[in-house]
Amino acid sequence: MNFDRKAAVQVREALDDSPVAGILGPRQCGKTTLAKMLLQGRPDSLYLDMERPDDLRALSDPQAFFRLHRGRTICLDEIQRIPQIFPVIRAEVDEAEMSGRFLILGSASPDLLRQTSESLAGRIRYIYLTPFAIDEVPDGKTALRSLWLRGGFPRSYLAKTDEASFEWREDFVQTFLERDIPSMGFRMPSGSIRRFWTMLTHLNGQVLNRSKLGESLGLSHHTVQHYLDILVDSFMVRSLPPFEANLRKRLVKSPKIYFRDSGILHVLGGIRTQRHLLTHPDYGRSWESFALENICGDLRINRHWRFFFYAAHSGGEIDLILENGRDRIAVEFKASSAPDVPSRLQTAMADIEIERAWIVAPVNRLYPHSDAITVGTPTDFVTSIV
Repeated sequence: MNFDRKAAVQVREALDDSPVAGILGPRQCGKTTLAKMLLQGRPDSLYLDMERPDDLRALSDPQAFFRLHRGRTICLDEIQRIPQIFPVIRAEVDEAEMSGRFLILGSASPDLLRQTSESLAGRIRYIYLTPFAIDEVPDGKTALRSLWLRGGFPRSYLAKTDEASFEWREDFVQTFLERDIPSMGFRMPSGSIRRFWTMLTHLNGQVLNRSKLGESLGLSHHTVQHYLDILVDSFMVRSLPPFEANLRKRLVKSPKIYFRDSGILHVLGGIRTQRHLLTHPDYGRSWESFALENICGDLRINRHWRFFFYAAHSGGEIDLILENGRDRIAVEFKASSAPDVPSRLQTAMADIEIERAWIVAPVNRLYPHSDAITVGTPTDFVTSIV
């Protein structure tokens, strides 16, 4: 099967224009596959995996290694395992003055890899790779429900059966907790953070109440925030901030929490099959999480738009607001194939003077609900604004 990763264009541009290009995203989302494909177009390139002892030994003296291979594009995979190398990369970049000198791959955000922001400021361009989106898989609209159930991690989506996919995701979660989190420098009981992560399945798409969540798990407010930061910085969870408006209304000021991959949401929630998903009480919020990530995770959108939600205690609410300067779009997520338009959306649109809105749902075709409101799939929405 052929998969056209949208990030490929941005990575090529970064390699042509910047000394260092960085592909960041969760483990197993396809970073290595994409990098090796792009390096085929650069015959004088070199790939090193920081999880292989032989490759690590090759970098025992990184300064000498980089000088030996000067003029070549060097790809360093799982860069978060050797953060001490960033100052050496900076020195080599400043001395060599070459575009595309390094391609680094990492499973942690720049906030977690503080060394990159401190050492490579002005020298690196980041590209974020997500698991498969709807418009990256063949017959995306036809495959939508399978992608929604299994999530977009390649090995999960491409598994022969739903059960095999579920088992792969169970193994992924276990490896993430027992190996990946410690490799990022965090020392904590894997059972505690698994309970926290599982509890978030019940809060997916809802406003976070740190104190209430901490009480239910026997954790302090600060520990809850620490665990959440780890999941956000490792691309497992998205924290969506509230929209701030100068209104005479009491607005919700805490973020909403979303799973970035619906397959991980389902494995932690014990949802194995399409039938189970259809009858699950959190069916609607699962769709909201899946559809929202297909919008917010799109590189063509998140380079230009900022994302918020809006909720007033008086009743007005918008699931997602996209803002680009003075341009704003409201998005409501509905899991129904015949969605209605809730009054709370129209109330909120009037509150903050938004003129355009979408209902994003698993519908068969795009259609206008009114002059101001359009109904379509996540792909329809993305296509309309890029």
